[in-house]
Amino acid sequence: MCRWVVWCVLCLFLVTTNVNGQPQYGFRISFTDKGGTTQSLSNPLGFLSQRAIDRRTAQSIAIDSTDLPVSPAYMDSVLTLTSGKVHMTSKWFNYTILLLNDSSKIQNIQGKLFIKSIEYIAYYSTGLHKGTGNNNTQTYAKTTGSSAYYGATYNQSALVNGDYLHDIGWKGQGKLIAVLDEGFAGVNGAPAFDSLMNSGRLKDQYNFVQANTNVFTSGQHGTTALSTMAGNLPGIYVGSAPESDYALYNTEVGGTEQVLEMDNIVAASERADSVGADVITISVGYDKFTLPVPFSLTYAEIDGKTTIATKGVNMATTKGILMVVSAGNEGGGSWNYILTPGDADSALTVGSVGLDKVPASNSGYGPNSAGTIKPNVCMPGAPAAVIRTTTTPTFTSGTSYATPQLAGWAACLMQASGNFTPYEIRTAIEKSAHRYGNPGPQLGHGVPNFHYALELLNVKEVAKMPDANNWVTVGPNPFNSQLRVRVYKERNADLGLQLTDMSGRVVYTYNTNVSVGTQTITLEMPHLPNGMYFLKITSDEEEKVLKMVRY
Repeated sequence: MCRWVVWCVLCLFLVTTNVNGQPQYGFRISFTDKGGTTQSLSNPLGFLSQRAIDRRTAQSIAIDSTDLPVSPAYMDSVLTLTSGKVHMTSKWFNYTILLLNDSSKIQNIQGKLFIKSIEYIAYYSTGLHKGTGNNNTQTYAKTTGSSAYYGATYNQSALVNGDYLHDIGWKGQGKLIAVLDEGFAGVNGAPAFDSLMNSGRLKDQYNFVQANTNVFTSGQHGTTALSTMAGNLPGIYVGSAPESDYALYNTEVGGTEQVLEMDNIVAASERADSVGADVITISVGYDKFTLPVPFSLTYAEIDGKTTIATKGVNMATTKGILMVVSAGNEGGGSWNYILTPGDADSALTVGSVGLDKVPASNSGYGPNSAGTIKPNVCMPGAPAAVIRTTTTPTFTSGTSYATPQLAGWAACLMQASGNFTPYEIRTAIEKSAHRYGNPGPQLGHGVPNFHYALELLNVKEVAKMPDANNWVTVGPNPFNSQLRVRVYKERNADLGLQLTDMSGRVVYTYNTNVSVGTQTITLEMPHLPNGMYFLKITSDEEEKVLKMVRY
């Protein structure tokens, strides 16, 4: 018997109602069927947006009974018999979370034929649903940054060749990313997010903790994660998907860990599906819970299919959504492994590395207990550049900030590549990674290369013509074993590349002929010692010298 069901039975007899404090007891009530549902599969617009239907159609995904809402007749009976309050419902798994001030009233529905199971999963001593508060709108002075486009995010963008996608025009336009996190305080007043807020690209928002639409009052963990994608202050800070659409969902209860928070992930994923999200990014994870009864998951339960949050991630993938989930920061600790729902079979689970591609010491270890490679890949998160409510970027560490970077680049890749399935996108990202074929327990397949991922999808580039005065760009800088030189010429020309060390010694040369237009040359220098170098690029009468750092 599930531990949560056992606790439900015990707690029905052990807990008492604190009338003055108005506590709330959370119960997960599963139904046997969807008898009496008011919706029909013949009219999907009754429960899905046109955008969601279009996404399903593009991927040949059928609309089925899991998309139908929970039976309103069953819900009415439960509410009438318990005097409870609905926290959320799941159409995918056919259940509701009910909050009761008097826990003994749950006995009123035991034995009903339409009830499949009852589980006690949450306790809040002063209640869960609070007032809406205010939207925490603030105004900040705008400043002018440097001439470099990316600013603080250049290194983390160049490390994965994500800037290449931006260079050829793919910045996530038209793709909807749903962000599941703790809170997004300040987003609606911060300069880094004004292009998002003022352009109509915030498509949906909901607070699944407080059951209202205000996501801007509690916590900045979500704000920080969002910045790695949507932040847009050219010259200061540019995220991985600065022109995508977004949906913001608060699923995390600050200060406590309860099973109900995994149900919030399910509810938010269902809503994201309904509004037509292409990508969902999740920067929360669980291995232990403090209430209603303290307990920890076992490694055996991190098997890719057991926890309700993991089931939600897997179901969302079947609906045609790319699920990007953090590995968690428990590496080296008593738990050590990835967190759930990062164990989900279908998730693109993300660990954290430094710019040297070495895993962060606390990035969660895989595989999941079924042996599936986790994390799938890693992104720069030790540290990651982030920005909150000022115009000054900062650096912070964690898989929470590595994960949304990947979600943003994935949205750009999806935009560039057309109607590929989430599995095909995930596979291309994995195959592009530097350790593909030789995975590690913290690295997974390694650090992806989004230029290579685009090539793996056989996408023909449609590049924007650069300014002739800016005829060559080079990156990343610092670089490891590979440099990418992108050249634009208005006529056929010879091109010479010469790399010298600090003593003036030539350590690498490359000569070729380039054609009219834009082309990219990749230089492989795996045995070059670390240090500072000068790269001289010559073509016809043009010459450019750049300072480069090898790490």
